[in-house]
Amino acid sequence: MPGKIKPNRITGVIDVTRSGKGFLIMPEGAKDIPIPKDGLGGALSGDVVVVETRKGRVEEIGRVIKVVERKKSSFVGELVRKGEDLYLKPDDTRVYLEFLIVGGVGAPAGQKAIVDVTNWDSTPAQATIRRALGQVGNHDTEIRAILAGRNFESDFQQDVIREAEGLYTRAWDEAEIAKRRDMRDTLTLTIDPDDAKDFDDAISYKALPDGSFEIGVHIADVSHFVRPGTALDRDAQKRATSVYLVDRTIPMLPPQLSEDLCSLRPDTDRLTYSAIFTIKGTSITDRWFGRTIIRSQKRFTYDEADATLTDASLPLHAELTAINTFAQHLRKKRVEYGAVMFDRDELKPILNEKKEVIGFKRNKSTPSHHLIEELMLLANREVATLVTKALGKKQHVFLYRIHDVPNAEKLEQLAVFLRAIGYQLTLSGKGVDQKELNRMLASVKGTPEESLINTATIRTMSRAVYATKNIGHFGLSFKDYAHFTSPIRRYPDLLVHRMLTKVLSGEKITDSPTVMEELAVHASEREAEAADAERSSIKMKQVEYMAKHVGEERPGVIAGVTEWGIYVEDRESGAEGMVRLASLTDDTYEYAPRKFAAIGVKTKRVYRLGDEVTFKVTATDVRERIIDMVLIATVVDTEPRG
Repeated sequence: MPGKIKPNRITGVIDVTRSGKGFLIMPEGAKDIPIPKDGLGGALSGDVVVVETRKGRVEEIGRVIKVVERKKSSFVGELVRKGEDLYLKPDDTRVYLEFLIVGGVGAPAGQKAIVDVTNWDSTPAQATIRRALGQVGNHDTEIRAILAGRNFESDFQQDVIREAEGLYTRAWDEAEIAKRRDMRDTLTLTIDPDDAKDFDDAISYKALPDGSFEIGVHIADVSHFVRPGTALDRDAQKRATSVYLVDRTIPMLPPQLSEDLCSLRPDTDRLTYSAIFTIKGTSITDRWFGRTIIRSQKRFTYDEADATLTDASLPLHAELTAINTFAQHLRKKRVEYGAVMFDRDELKPILNEKKEVIGFKRNKSTPSHHLIEELMLLANREVATLVTKALGKKQHVFLYRIHDVPNAEKLEQLAVFLRAIGYQLTLSGKGVDQKELNRMLASVKGTPEESLINTATIRTMSRAVYATKNIGHFGLSFKDYAHFTSPIRRYPDLLVHRMLTKVLSGEKITDSPTVMEELAVHASEREAEAADAERSSIKMKQVEYMAKHVGEERPGVIAGVTEWGIYVEDRESGAEGMVRLASLTDDTYEYAPRKFAAIGVKTKRVYRLGDEVTFKVTATDVRERIIDMVLIATVVDTEPRG
């Protein structure tokens, strides 16, 4: 009889889902190794672990035998009393451990707090309280917890504030202005949301004697103020991005810069970095990049700009129309080149003075949104192209914004899903053509399932990230692309400005490729965490809102089907809740994964992804962000599509 074969041992990073299942992340092309709940061994998402693998009934499965390195040692959650002991129950549902509080600042049960783990080897793991955040359920407490759980700080350190205050005394002088292209007499304007606090980009228009015209894209010159090695720069690098929550913005830069010196206010001289294009008809005949000084003559909101585009009697109609005609041309060309055109509404909770949600607003993309978007994309692309030509394609010191092709397995799942609800996506051996994606997205426009399909398609896409290796941008269909247009709120844009300055001045490039790649990874991670914080703050308000509507009948759409339940999205708020299959008492329903449906055993009645339904909220749990629902009515269907 052969001896027992020693199991394989693999070191890698673990990912733990909200359901409690783990996966050892494997290299591209290899399948991730599943790890059951009882095999996690105390490992949490992001930890470096040693996993012992063995052959299961269907696939290879793993068990954590050692945690090599912890990704996190601080956690945010609710303090709960169990007998004589105090524990922290983490807000992040993927953190399945509770931590025994053994010291630190005092705080009672029922408070939110940040804790630092002091002993991972004890059972349970021990932690001390670093800071109490306030009473559970209080709006400000919950917002602070969302930020703290992702290591974002609301306040700026005193040395950063001192540096920012000091910039007023040496903002700029005539000698600085003399180094710049003076564009204060050129028609310049900003177009922003009506509640914008800062204005980091402006556009300009100038008709030329030969019938051509200039369009300028002007970006706040943050690099003039934030210099390498300063406290301002170190703090901005650490933050990497601004964070936008339901009730506040946590800026990357202190307000002295973000809301004043680097905000392109109307009727105020401001230092900018500009990309200026000379246009004949719809063709760009010349380009200029460099530092400028501007003076915005008009602040438009998006609504005001849209009104001006449609009303010839309003001031600046002709100029804005000329800019818009060029922007529409850029948009048309992008579609022709294969850019994937998502046109999603932005859902925004409306809060009263008590921070209570009283409704939801859906912001739609309008011509003025498209105008600004196209000009910003143009500037970003042209800057990336200029630097790439100057430095060569193999350099790794410039920060690109890249977007990889979609994963083949996810594309196949999307195609199966679309077939199940009556739509077609044709795949090839190379994946999917962007034009085919656009055809499919156009075919669902105006249908009840449009939002659902847009969301499913976006989830299929790879995540856009920052990198020093340029692989292009699949979604935009650009060979070269970088972020240049928002250094007030994105640290990579500030790095791009600094690199562009070196290229334009012919300065020798001494930046370390390794350091730049580390900055790219850091910025990508912080961007993902900021987006997660924003989603979490919206989810909190959605659940709070639905708590006020328990017992009401409401319209919705089936947004997901699993073996244990049906997820329904509320039409008004976008809130998503679950109808347990066990609550459907007219029949026994079984999950049909390839049909994305739950099907009655006897009646063959179908509840399918994309179906419009009427539902009732039965219970909510704001702390857990859970909404329980029951179905009232749906379109009866006994013939699932696909």
